[in-house]
Amino acid sequence: MKNVAILISGCGVFDGGEIHETVLTMLAVASAGANYQCFAPDIPQMHVVNHLTGEVDANANRNVLVESARIARGEIKPTTDLNIDDFDALLIPGGFGAAKNLCNFATNGSECDVEPAVVQFVGEFKIAHKPVGFICIAPVMIPKIYGAGTKGTIGHDVDTVQAFNLMGGEHQEAAVDEIVVDVHSKVVSTPAYMLAGSILEAKSGIDKLVSQVLAMS
Repeated sequence: MKNVAILISGCGVFDGGEIHETVLTMLAVASAGANYQCFAPDIPQMHVVNHLTGEVDANANRNVLVESARIARGEIKPTTDLNIDDFDALLIPGGFGAAKNLCNFATNGSECDVEPAVVQFVGEFKIAHKPVGFICIAPVMIPKIYGAGTKGTIGHDVDTVQAFNLMGGEHQEAAVDEIVVDVHSKVVSTPAYMLAGSILEAKSGIDKLVSQVLAMS
């Protein structure tokens, strides 16, 4: 039975991990007969957003690992606990947390840096030539981690596509139910809620991505 790591970036679309995408990823892995283990970096969250009003709570401070534990039902480990030999693949759901906590793309665009703990974590899979699936906005990290010429998709957003290419990536447009595969780097991506208008639309691409990642592992 294959074992998959899932990297979560908090809890909630506006400041952490996209909950629908994360749960759909878990469901797709389990439905395929594989196991998953959730991970998150033990770092401060960039900021806290009231998901009812959309306002930033300037007085609130939260931790990415602690918040991610909400989605993982407490079954989660810090990224530093990874033993790469235990896993066949990695999946990274989106949400603004991927662009705010896992890297700072939300504020720095193409000049962004990936959180060192995330570089180390994803880098373990890269070095071991194990497949990694990037979902929604998470693919903006692909060029920074895998280098120039790596293929990926974030859908159709012009500004994000431009930033992806400026960072050295080779962006390919994809519909919500499609995936982009970089065979050489073993990287798979899908737009999910970058394009999805419903949870079913998000599921269509995520299911294909998980299936492809498992097939490549």
